[in-house]
Amino acid sequence: MKNKRQDKILELISRYDIETQEEIIARLSEEGFNVTQATVSRDIHEMKLSKAMSESGAYKYILPKNSQGISVAKFNLALVQSIINVDYAVNNIVIKTIPSIAPAIASSIDSISSPSILGCVAGDDCIIVVTRTEEDALDFCEKIRGLMKNA
Repeated sequence: MKNKRQDKILELISRYDIETQEEIIARLSEEGFNVTQATVSRDIHEMKLSKAMSESGAYKYILPKNSQGISVAKFNLALVQSIINVDYAVNNIVIKTIPSIAPAIASSIDSISSPSILGCVAGDDCIIVVTRTEEDALDFCEKIRGLMKNA
């Protein structure tokens, strides 16, 4: 439930200029989520959301600029839903996607700037990610699978 709620928050702040936690609560309520201000405050902190000035001059919530590890902010719903399979062997991860999407997902992976990821290469529908260790590969796969499960 938490991942779905946080995914919805990311979707909402991407779609609307949301200025307050109360506005997030109201929009989540419209989407069927019954949450408290404390829950939304924790979500904002966990997702490392910040505020920036909008075109209207008011401050709105925005996605984090840099992220350590994998966050839903980097893998938006459309990209996650485009992943068909993810698996690893030793420290190499293979991500299979629908055709033409692999470069976008690889770009998102590159933007994570995680010290455990050495780099990735994308074709049309397949990505190879190289991690430092087998444990890093397993951890990355589990995180991607978690995102896929909640998408």
